[in-house]
Amino acid sequence: MLRAKVTVTLKPDVMDPQGTAVAQALKTMGHNDVQSVRVGRFFEVKIDGNDETAARAEVTSMCEALLSNTVIERYEIAIEKIAEKAAAAR
Repeated sequence: MLRAKVTVTLKPDVMDPQGTAVAQALKTMGHNDVQSVRVGRFFEVKIDGNDETAARAEVTSMCEALLSNTVIERYEIAIEKIAEKAAAAR
């Protein structure tokens, strides 16, 4: 079994008002060293099988179709093998 970890973030040239609000809130709380914050999303997808290349292609298709808005967002995919017992426990 495989686990795909997908991180979706705004492209660098896209304004992030939510990140700006979080950064300002952190500064208000006394975290004055914060320069900026970018907000994103994280997905964890478990996939049957052991073919990492096929899994990456499938998850890429998921990202392009649903998990991200490729006009303003980018995504990163990390694939890892997980033990069957560990997968059943989660």
